[in-house]
Order: sequence, then C-alpha cells, then structure tokens
Amino acid sequence: MEDANETVVRSAAELAERIEALPTTGERCLAAIAGPPGSGKSTLAEAVVAALVARGNDAVLMPMDGFHLDNRLLEPRGLLPRKGAPETFDFGGFATAIRRVREEASVILPVFDRTREIAIAGAAEIRPSTRIVVVEGNYLCLDEAPWRGLAEYWDFSVFLDVPMDELERRLIDRWLSHGFEPDAARAKALGNDIPNAKRVKRSVGAVDLILSQ
Repeated sequence: MEDANETVVRSAAELAERIEALPTTGERCLAAIAGPPGSGKSTLAEAVVAALVARGNDAVLMPMDGFHLDNRLLEPRGLLPRKGAPETFDFGGFATAIRRVREEASVILPVFDRTREIAIAGAAEIRPSTRIVVVEGNYLCLDEAPWRGLAEYWDFSVFLDVPMDELERRLIDRWLSHGFEPDAARAKALGNDIPNAKRVKRSVGAVDLILSQ
C-alpha cells in the first residue's frame, strides 16, 4: 500500500511538471494550492517547490498566513476565537502583495510565526530572479467576496478535497500534538477549524485541478 509521503511526492512531481508546462508570458508565474485546514496543502506546496527547484527552476513558497490580523485587532472585534477564518486576515494587504509579486521584481513579505501566533513583518523576499511562486492558503480559491477576486492572478490553481471525517481526525490530532488534552483538542477543532473547513469546501471557485486526498 502506498503511504501518505509517497502520495505527496508523486502529486508534487506531477504538479511541478504541469506548472513548468504552462505557457510563458514573460511575467512571474503564480500557482495557487488551496484547501481546508488539515487538507495537507502546506506539505504539498512545500514538496511542489522542492520538486520545481530540483528541476532547475527558481521557485519559492508564499504562505498566506503572514497576513493574519494580530490578536490586538481581533480581540476588540470579537474575532479572536475565530482566528483563521477569512475575516481574520488582511485581505487588502494580501491582494496587494499578490499583485506586486506578479508585477514587481522584488517584494518583501511578512511571515507567520506559529510558535508565537504572530506575523513578522519584512521576514521574506521574492527576489528578482524568482520565476515561479507557489502560493498556499485556505482561501485562495474561495468563491466569496472579496476573495474570488484573487482568481485573476493564478496561472494554475489546485484545490485539495478531503472528506470531513478525515479532516476532523487530522485537526484533532494536530491540537493533541500541541499538548492539548483530548477534550480540549476536540473542542478547538470543532469550534473553529471545522467550521472554516466546511466553509472552504462549500464555496470553492473555479480551479484548474481538484485533488482528492
């Protein structure tokens, strides 16, 4: 039986080949990998970038998580318990950054530090030599305003589709791995992650490829 790592490696190699085969436009290529929390999009996106680099491409990963709103903004809005939902991101800043990545030679970006749950400004750079940017995030292909406006920037888009029962299992395991007791881990997953996952799966826009995981 093929294990999960083998599946990721095979999928990453196939996606890298498809991205390489895209028509050359003279602009930087942007590929979006989207999916609900727990779908494995971050792992797959990292593997795709590694495969592209191994094939001689100057490719980098751009996670959406650097555009999380800080807790100091979320708390007075009553959104802290929903951190990770679409409305808890700086969409305007993210959309502007995506446009700049498309049009400008060098772009400085924030990076999300998961250990401290904060975004760090000026922590990553898209260099002039970079030709392919793989963007990953939950809401890159969300068919809701204003997120659906991102579709015009993607040269190639992928959505990872995972059954809800499997997402629930993975998300509870994630919180367990962070040191939460079983009841608390289940409450964390069902109270925030799973509602976000259902929203993503319910409102998928047009994409180039759906991968069932």
